[in-house]
Amino acid sequence: MNQPAPTATVCYNHPNRESNLRCNRCERPICADCAVLTPTGYRCKECIRGQQKVFDTATSVDYPVAFAIAAGLAFLGSLLAGFLGLWSIFLAPVAGGITAEVVRWAIRRHRSQSLYLTAAAGAICGALPLVLFNLLVGNFFGLLWPAVYIVIITPTVYYRLRGIQLR
Repeated sequence: MNQPAPTATVCYNHPNRESNLRCNRCERPICADCAVLTPTGYRCKECIRGQQKVFDTATSVDYPVAFAIAAGLAFLGSLLAGFLGLWSIFLAPVAGGITAEVVRWAIRRHRSQSLYLTAAAGAICGALPLVLFNLLVGNFFGLLWPAVYIVIITPTVYYRLRGIQLR
């Protein structure tokens, strides 16, 4: 009987490194660089990140800080979007990323689902005055780019704070 030769396992993150170590949660093979020692054994970095997202670490001060910073930066961005017109499509994701990173720094990387929603609400409230002003003066064409700005910046702030990364 011919038995197949055992194949060496390789790290799921580094395919050129052989490893016999596995994450004790998801069972993926990991190398020493990808392994994180926990009290219960070695885990991969993705499992550690997923576990950290479960715990809320936000304090009561973080909510008004996140709201105020997101609102202020979104307001400044909406003014710029009103002048840039079509270019606001490119401005909004950048402004959302910058806003999220400033909020993340100000709240000292604290986590909470409601904290991310608070920052997104701040972004909406900050960008809304320009839309309302254009509505009041009857400049309906002036509504377009600030509205597009709000539609783009809000999910950008939320998902950037929440930690979803596109690869």
